[in-house]
Amino acid sequence: MKPCFTLSVKIRYLLSSFSIVMLLTACTSIGKGIAQAVLEKSETEDARQCQVWGQPFTGIQAGLGKEKGKTKVLFVHGVGDHIPGYTTQFLEKLAKELNLTARAYSQKNIGLSAPLLAGKDLGNLRVSHLLNEERGIDLTFYELTWSQITRKQKELLVFDNSGEYDFRRAKINSLLKKFSNDTGPDPIIYLGDSRDAILAAFTQSFCWMATGDWDDLPASGIHACTGLNDSSADYIAHDDYVFISHSLGSRITIDGMQRIAHLLANVAKYADASNNVNIADSAVVALQNKQVPIYMLSNQLPMLQLGRELPEVVGSPSEYCSITGANYNKRMVSKTEIIAFSDPNDLLSYGIPPGFAEQYIDTRLCPSITNVSINIARVMDAFGLADLANPLEAHVGYDNDDRVIALIAKGIDHPNASPLVNQRCEFTKEVK
Repeated sequence: MKPCFTLSVKIRYLLSSFSIVMLLTACTSIGKGIAQAVLEKSETEDARQCQVWGQPFTGIQAGLGKEKGKTKVLFVHGVGDHIPGYTTQFLEKLAKELNLTARAYSQKNIGLSAPLLAGKDLGNLRVSHLLNEERGIDLTFYELTWSQITRKQKELLVFDNSGEYDFRRAKINSLLKKFSNDTGPDPIIYLGDSRDAILAAFTQSFCWMATGDWDDLPASGIHACTGLNDSSADYIAHDDYVFISHSLGSRITIDGMQRIAHLLANVAKYADASNNVNIADSAVVALQNKQVPIYMLSNQLPMLQLGRELPEVVGSPSEYCSITGANYNKRMVSKTEIIAFSDPNDLLSYGIPPGFAEQYIDTRLCPSITNVSINIARVMDAFGLADLANPLEAHVGYDNDDRVIALIAKGIDHPNASPLVNQRCEFTKEVK
C-alpha cells in the first residue's frame, strides 16, 4: 500500500502544482490584460489638458511672407550641458508646421565675443535658414548655446561622477545623481560671476539678429557684434523678432532684455570709440516700436525671482507704455508678449501669477502675460486607483509636443490658428 500511497501523493502534488501554475498564468494574463487596457486607453484617448489664459497671439506664421522684413527666431536653452544642434527636433517640427520645406545646405556657427568682455568665450550661436521657395517665405533660426560658460566650473563635480566614487551608488541613484550634477549647478553659477558673461551671450545673439540677414552673417569663427548703427535701424523696423526659451533660459531672456534696456538708457556710458560699441538713435527709436513675443517653455520665472534684486524700473506701466505717459520715449519696446508654458505635473515650472509683471519685470519692456497650462507628460490612470505623470518628461518634453509647436507657430484665438489648437486647447481671454 505504501507505494500506492506515495504515487497518490505525487499525483495530487502534480495536480496541485498544475492548478497553481494555471492560476498564476491566468492571473498574469489578467494582469497583462489590465495593463494593456490601461495603456491602450491612454494611447487612444489623449485627454491631456491645454488651457490658455490671457491675450490672443498670432504665432510665428503671421510674420512670414511680408513684403519687407524677415522673421528671426532665437532659442535659449536652460539647465544642463548642451552642444550646438540641441534644437534639431524642435526645429524640424516647427519647419513642418510652418510648411518650410527647404533649408540652407549648412548652418553658420558664430563663436560669440563681446567688446565689454574682451577675450571671454561666450558660447556659440548656430544659425539655420529655412524657406519655402514656391511661396517665397523664409525664416532664420538662431540657437544660442551658452553651456561653454558654465562647463569649466561644473568640472568641480567630475570626481563625484567618476569610477572612483560612482560605483558605490545603486544604478538608478547613479543616473539621478549624474542628472543632478549636470543640471543643479547652472542656476547657482548663473547667480555668481558668470551671469554677466551669459547675459552678454544673449545680448550678442540679439545684436546679430538685428544687424543683418542670413547672407550678412559670418559662416564661422569668433566674432563680436559691435552695436546697432543707422543701417541696423531698417532691419529692426521691419523684421519680426521671436524668442523661445526653456527653464533657466527664460530667466536669461528676461534678464537679457532688461540688460539691453539698461544699455539703451545709458548709451553715453557704454557706446564710445574706446570700447568699439555703437548705438544709433535711429536704432533705438526703431526698437521702441517693436512688439516682441517670448515663448517660455517650462517657465520658472517665479522660482528664479526668489532672493533676487528688483529691476531698475517697476510698477509704472502707464508712464512708460501708454502713448500719453511721461516716460513713453524711454521704453525699450512697445510690448513684450510673454507666453508662459507650464505643465502642472512638472515639479520645476510655474504659471505667472497676477501682478508678477508689474512687480518683477522691468516696466520698460511693457510686458503682457499669457499663461498656458498644458499636460506634456501623459497621466496614467489605473481605473481610478492611482495616477502618475513623469515629472522629467513634464519638464523637458515640450519640443516633441505637437500642440506646443502649433501654438508657437500659429497662435490661438484668431482665424489662422491651427485646427489642432482649436480642437485641443481652451482659451479664456483676460480683460482689465
